[in-house]
Amino acid sequence: MVTSVTLRDFRSYARLELSLEPGLVLVTGANGAGKTNLLESLHVGTQGFSPRSRSDTQLIRQGASAARIELTGTRGPTAVVVSVGLSASEPRRATLDGATLRSTEQLRAELATLVFTPDRLVIVKGGPAARRAYIDRSLARLYPARAHVAIDYATAVGQRNAALRRVALGLSDREVVSPWTAQVADLGAILTASRGDVIELLQPGFAERAAELGLADASLGYDAELPTIESLETRLERDIERGTTGAGPHLDEIAVRSGERDLRTFGSQGEQRLAVLALLLAEAELIAARRRVPPLLLLDDALSELDERRRRILSERIGTAGQTIVTATGAEALPLAPAQLLRVTPGRVEVT
Repeated sequence: MVTSVTLRDFRSYARLELSLEPGLVLVTGANGAGKTNLLESLHVGTQGFSPRSRSDTQLIRQGASAARIELTGTRGPTAVVVSVGLSASEPRRATLDGATLRSTEQLRAELATLVFTPDRLVIVKGGPAARRAYIDRSLARLYPARAHVAIDYATAVGQRNAALRRVALGLSDREVVSPWTAQVADLGAILTASRGDVIELLQPGFAERAAELGLADASLGYDAELPTIESLETRLERDIERGTTGAGPHLDEIAVRSGERDLRTFGSQGEQRLAVLALLLAEAELIAARRRVPPLLLLDDALSELDERRRRILSERIGTAGQTIVTATGAEALPLAPAQLLRVTPGRVEVT
């Protein structure tokens, strides 16, 4: 829960000092005024990276060479102070309660933030890689001890692919592939089981929240291909020819369905939006239960394509615990009275 925000040269904000209230905070303003920039700063400040850009240069206000985000808040009963520094010429730097972190990625293990942006519809409407990435991020949030599994597996696949290409070029014997085959099989089995655990956890809440929003019989399906040393060795010649590992969880599909319909192919954009929101709500409830502290929720333009009934249902759900920051062009988009109403104009945020 963020209680104060200080920005220096971040996106459209040269200087900003803002106090935030617990509960539901509504951020209003015209398109292009800076609403999304404000939410983005909260994500960078709590997670160490932007959901919109991987380039720090784009986060720094035009004409400046560095930017800074400072947040104060609470994690349950504990006070928290976070600082993230961005530079056009140096790596990001972060401190948590005055201690310098080895990398900004450490913030993700300490602070839980979930974000919705219109781009997040790719989780449902995009290719399989988008859904795998979402489930792997959820794995890191719900099972912190297994946060490294997807990264370790991807590293093993990359090393095996490099060995395959060396063999194809005649630079190495086939034996160099074997150790990486074993690693891919072992780590792939762990990753497949871990994804299954995440989907099993998410499924009940996802179905309930989707039904509330009017998306009937919502479910998640995991079409997993468990890699084994035997199956990988059977296709070794094909893998050498193609220079890539052709089996394993890096190729698996995760389906998002309503009844028998796969929403990627047969869902409307409205249904895809409802599915992504239901996933976010389901995960937020799980994080709150498992960590005993609700996550910070950031919802950018989540209300614009929902009818009044669905806006009310969503507002009631996100306004019950913790803190949620929601953007909209006008206050009328939110059926409930927010705990705090902010008005954004270029470079400024006013409490109204």
